[in-house]
Amino acid sequence: MSGPPPAVAAVRSAVRRALAPLPADTTVLVACSGGADSLALAGAAAFEAPRLGLRAGAVTVDHGLQEGSAERAEKVAAVLAGLGLDPVSVRAVEVSGTGGPEGAARTARRAALAGAAAEHAPAAVLLGHTLDDQAETVLLGLARGSGARSLSGMAPSSGGLLRPLLDLDRATVRAACAAMGLTPWEDPHNADPRFSRSRVRHDTLPALERTLGPGVAAALARTASLLRADADALDSLALELGSRARAPEGLSAEVLGAAPEALRSRALRRAALDAGCPAGALTSRHVREVDRLVTAWRGQAHLDLPGGVRARRVAGHVRFER
Repeated sequence: MSGPPPAVAAVRSAVRRALAPLPADTTVLVACSGGADSLALAGAAAFEAPRLGLRAGAVTVDHGLQEGSAERAEKVAAVLAGLGLDPVSVRAVEVSGTGGPEGAARTARRAALAGAAAEHAPAAVLLGHTLDDQAETVLLGLARGSGARSLSGMAPSSGGLLRPLLDLDRATVRAACAAMGLTPWEDPHNADPRFSRSRVRHDTLPALERTLGPGVAAALARTASLLRADADALDSLALELGSRARAPEGLSAEVLGAAPEALRSRALRRAALDAGCPAGALTSRHVREVDRLVTAWRGQAHLDLPGGVRARRVAGHVRFER
């Protein structure tokens, strides 16, 4: 008796590895747009989850950004139910706020998925990001001049989100979708050059492959994995530094000043975030200016940071105030 096609076997194996550590009472919810990647993930989850004693369902999010999106979301939900997934739900969201259309849609989608997970707790949400998506994320972070944390890309597991397909390239996952007999819907936004990720996908990565040879996406994904391990270690050490420096008056400039810059800047950034600075608005320039309160103190006045937070040095301590 022959087994499934190689691409299907690869996707199922990746999903099985991701689901195996979950407790038996967990509901796994596949976030499915109807695209090939998330449909393949849904098909694999429908096959593997019951064999691990898990309940498998799905969520499709209607962003309301295109005409007929509500009807399309219902069609996707019907396909998911046809795979045997239960529960299956459609969550309509309003896309608004800061971060541009891509960022606002991502924020709304994450809130919808978090709501679905809370409704079916204990639950884990499966996302269909592939190795190619990881490479695009690294390039976007590089273009922004981000640090190691941003360049480390997407984690396989974080905060109840699982990304089983990060080690598989998009071609394999899409071949699996076709082999499962599933017909994907291609979001036109994915090919719209107005969006930065689309330009990276269709222009930048292919240009790199032509110039440097094949394997660029895999190399970028490996870089993300290595940087994530480094960033995790540095964040852990910075957390310890922040604890040692913390006092009723603020953070001890003496303790911070004796630490390496890589740890000190992380500790200061963490303190600013804890004080109320929005993560997306707090830049490396802000952190560098706060760092000067430690390393180049000349009686400077307070610094105004995003979110109505002020940083100042008082009696040898750096304080963050609203």
